[in-house]
Amino acid sequence: MSGTPHSIMTDDKRLAGQGSFFGRRKGKPLRAHQADLFETLLPRLRVDPSGPCDLAGLFPRPVAGYVVEIGFGGGEHLVREATAFPRLGFVGVEPFVNGMAKMLAEIDRGTIDNVRLHTKDAGLLLPWFPDASLDLVYLLYPDPWPKTRHHKRRFVGDHTVAEFARILKPGGEFRFATDIDHYAAWTLEHVLRAPDFTFAAETASDWKTPWPNWQSTRYEAKALREGRTPCYLTFRRN
Repeated sequence: MSGTPHSIMTDDKRLAGQGSFFGRRKGKPLRAHQADLFETLLPRLRVDPSGPCDLAGLFPRPVAGYVVEIGFGGGEHLVREATAFPRLGFVGVEPFVNGMAKMLAEIDRGTIDNVRLHTKDAGLLLPWFPDASLDLVYLLYPDPWPKTRHHKRRFVGDHTVAEFARILKPGGEFRFATDIDHYAAWTLEHVLRAPDFTFAAETASDWKTPWPNWQSTRYEAKALREGRTPCYLTFRRN
């Protein structure tokens, strides 16, 4: 059946040959209820970029703006944002099956109705959004692909920066977090050489300060335990 964990893995093998941006797709085996949510709930929430884009039609009620979070992991930040801003519509992207299972379980509890989901590579989704349609894009702790020969697989690159510039509204923001110094430098280099963005930092310490109402993630907690300093970068669409 389309949308099952097995079919997702099959799609991933196909995408891997095209140079996808993510690493592993599945960890621990899903519990029975989690697997059931892939069959019953995910089809109702899934964003299908193969057809025309109707952002307003994704959500059960009118929303005031649109936010995309790429690679939401266990969903801690996405749940916090969607709960805090019920008048915004959120699209969460997460190829990792176990992370998607956690997000589905949270939605199944009935606490939020303004999140829609994409289970595949975000590179397949970005072209689907209309020009100047998004208010905010989050990319939090993406895979740094630390080996030089793998840098081309980093999500931030000239092509994705151009896509962010296209889909963000004037004044919209691209927010990036990492605990890897050279990925922060890489991102600054790639975004700031694009004329469409302005680095929003005003003081030397701004990059160490998370955004208002920041919901830390388990990955960030691990980075802090291991002595790595998180970096929060905000780029504003001109």
